[in-house]
Amino acid sequence: MLLRLRARFDPRRDAAPWLAGQPLAADADAFLESLETLYVVNVERNGNIIYTWKGTRGHTCIGLYDPNSQTNEHLYTFEKDLHVISCSVNNEKTLLAVSFLQSTKEVTANLLFQPVSKCLTLLIEICPINNVKVLKAVDNCIRVQFLYPVAETQTFPESCLLLISEDKYVEKFDIRIVKEGHTAVIENSSHLPKEKIADDFLWIQWDTLEQRLFYVVRKGSRDILNCVQFYPDKSFTLILEVPLEISLPDIGFKLLNLKCDYYQGQEVEPQPLNLHVFTNERGSFCICYCIAPVKPGDVTYSAFFLHKGYSKTYTVALERTDFLQVKDLTFLNLDYYVAVFLPGHFLHLLNTQHPDLMCCNFFLTGEDAKINGLHKSAIVSPLKSMVLDLGTGQLFALEISKQGLLQFLWNSKRDSDRLATLHCLLLYIGNTTELETEIIKWISENMSTCFTFDPVQEFIIASLYWRMCPEAVNLDKLLPYTSLGCWNEPIPGITCTTHIISLPVLKAQNCKGFWEKLISSLEYVKYAGPPLRFNSKVLQRELEKLHLDQTDEGKRLTMYFTTIFEYAKKVLSNLNTRSSEERLVPFFQDEDYQQQLQTGLMAAQLKDHLMRHLQYVGKKRIEQIAVDYVSKLLGLMCRIMENVWRKYNLDSWVFYLGQQGGSNEALVFHLMCRMLQAANEMCLPLPPGFHTLHTRLGVRCLPLYTLLHYIDQGVLHLTELCVLNLLKELDNTEKNEKLKLGILARLPEAIGHKVAQLPSHPLGSSTIVQTYIKLLLEKLGNKRPSTSLVDRSPAQIEFLPLNYLVTMLAEVDHQGWAASVERGTVNLRLVEEAALKHTAMLLGL
Repeated sequence: MLLRLRARFDPRRDAAPWLAGQPLAADADAFLESLETLYVVNVERNGNIIYTWKGTRGHTCIGLYDPNSQTNEHLYTFEKDLHVISCSVNNEKTLLAVSFLQSTKEVTANLLFQPVSKCLTLLIEICPINNVKVLKAVDNCIRVQFLYPVAETQTFPESCLLLISEDKYVEKFDIRIVKEGHTAVIENSSHLPKEKIADDFLWIQWDTLEQRLFYVVRKGSRDILNCVQFYPDKSFTLILEVPLEISLPDIGFKLLNLKCDYYQGQEVEPQPLNLHVFTNERGSFCICYCIAPVKPGDVTYSAFFLHKGYSKTYTVALERTDFLQVKDLTFLNLDYYVAVFLPGHFLHLLNTQHPDLMCCNFFLTGEDAKINGLHKSAIVSPLKSMVLDLGTGQLFALEISKQGLLQFLWNSKRDSDRLATLHCLLLYIGNTTELETEIIKWISENMSTCFTFDPVQEFIIASLYWRMCPEAVNLDKLLPYTSLGCWNEPIPGITCTTHIISLPVLKAQNCKGFWEKLISSLEYVKYAGPPLRFNSKVLQRELEKLHLDQTDEGKRLTMYFTTIFEYAKKVLSNLNTRSSEERLVPFFQDEDYQQQLQTGLMAAQLKDHLMRHLQYVGKKRIEQIAVDYVSKLLGLMCRIMENVWRKYNLDSWVFYLGQQGGSNEALVFHLMCRMLQAANEMCLPLPPGFHTLHTRLGVRCLPLYTLLHYIDQGVLHLTELCVLNLLKELDNTEKNEKLKLGILARLPEAIGHKVAQLPSHPLGSSTIVQTYIKLLLEKLGNKRPSTSLVDRSPAQIEFLPLNYLVTMLAEVDHQGWAASVERGTVNLRLVEEAALKHTAMLLGL
């Protein structure tokens, strides 16, 4: 199961032992009645849970459970049978606000004498229990909620209480508390200042954690979503207006997070308005709305991603329609995700941070869509990532299970599920050494089973995104979070359409926290320039341009090249600071010019990209971010190699090229081929020594023909260190001679020139001889030897062209025209051997 429940409050576990010790539960029958009638009426911002239960003689009791200290506290007792519909306690626990319905019998009896209101709203002093003030006495229901400071340690002499009425208005009461010894009393309780916050709304929602009130009003023909932000100093601001792209039905209004409907069935209510607002601290602002289905068997809902400037409408075709209750569709806030849950049918986790690609969401059916421990329906979410089961009275913390994700990753068959799981693990759960090891293990065994994405690319890009985004504000909008540009693969059971929507209008200036991040997101939505996210694939064009520039004389040592290689040095210096304990893989610290160029170029290009968009970050800081990004990229590739090395039990010592590799080495070789392919497709640099190690494994594991074919196709890249070691370690058997000649014939020009200068290698003598002859012939020019060539020639050779050349060179050498060539390095016998061998190679003999 992807979602895991953790009980925050269980009446039988957390309240029953305490209730058993109360005076009103002296006998077993009274205790059972208390337990069976216990239900939760509110969850405050600090996590305290307010509940009621029935005591003896029909008394209604109110208690509080603190999950932090795991203690219960009795707040108040009404000596009559009441239906409490709303209750709240202030942060200092000095005031209790209660709204309740009087019993039908009592109202009917009192009507004989005087009119009696159905709903009473009281303000009670509870430190200690003292005065009771009636705030409202009306026929429509009232919900109450105290405001809480952001910091739990703050205390204020003044409390603020919201009253939300079914008559479609919201009022705020300012209540000043004065201390008289150990007693806290209301100052001037007969005249409490109050303000009207909202009026004539269609829908309202209270955000307990962030102290925000969302409500919808109708202006003309449009419905407008408003948001009022309450601050720790008890002030408030109408901070946002959003024109809704939907028209809400005029069927009364819906209260969210302000009631728990235990008393249902008294009246037949119309279909409720299923609209929810979700925000998170990263600046995401999402509105979810359930739409009436077009045809039976379909469930349709929309998600308006205001921070992205578009909405998505999802239509789910249900596999079965028995016992279908669309009203049971529940939206749950999981911070990074919004869960759309229809019990018994499906679970859809919407990625609110990156909603553009369907493959970043989870769409689950069957057993995968179950949330174990929840009642079939009748659940509400009083707080973010919390679920209240109205059937059992249990309050759960709802979270995504890391172990459930890993198990789902191994069991998934669809690429969309695998990609969604990888993103959730890497971007939401967060990287740890243990988690990385598990993911790399999965990647190493499933590289060839993913057809629409490359798991190596996704691991690297997503891991870098998670590591680097905290380094600077708005970096999350400029760095890539996936290697995919789009997703066109259908996901069975669900379809999606996207629409551009109106952007919200913020009324306040100089906002901080969430609102500042939202404003920043909206500014990037309005941006109409080149793509915001850095794309490493553009490096390919720059590399090709640099290679063309290198062909022009004098351009290789330009300032730009100098800068690029300086960045490469900084990146590699950062990489080398890794602990020596991590260096299990025998990477060779060779100087690969091409990889250094690519490494430095990526850092330089990323720095330029960030400079264009991070206007409030200094140049040095941006340069450091770019260097860190590339060095961490190389470090992640090393992490993959280290885990693969450890998995297949390979040693850290250098492989001897003269021996045949085992089956584990062959597996690692092919994994490195996939890593190379992943890096090439995205134009990513590779760690120093990667190509050398890759080629050494290839020499040990591949047949000669296959090895040379891999070199020709660019799968294996010959480096100077690799070639030198190969020529040094392999003896001169016939098989090894063929291997050497095959590799030497395929050397890049720059490496071939260096290798050819070494006389201890087969090609070295031939090159030295050619250089010697070229020098002699240049000095000879148009001059002709004065003496007879025949007289001075050494022993005659039957191959006449070679005989003539050696005789001529002997005469030139005798006259001292080659004094600049070191004596003892070249002689005529060496010339003869090299020439014959070279001729034989050309003739294929």
